[in-house]
Amino acid sequence: MLMIINGHILKALDKQFIRGKGRLSHEKAFKLFEAMWMEAKNMGIVPLKDPMEGIDVDIRVARILNSCSKLSSRR
Repeated sequence: MLMIINGHILKALDKQFIRGKGRLSHEKAFKLFEAMWMEAKNMGIVPLKDPMEGIDVDIRVARILNSCSKLSSRR
């Protein structure tokens, strides 16, 4: 289960993207990435113990999605 600590910040970000103000400066994008990285690190999600774990599933899903997008673009 995931708990969002600063819900008001997430709502403000959502509103900005909904209004079409979704372009972030490099500085804001980096700060957002850094905050998300720290949150994941605090939750024990990153760094991964074995980065290659589950790669076979990821590759299989990517192949399926890519084949679907190729088929739909031909129509």
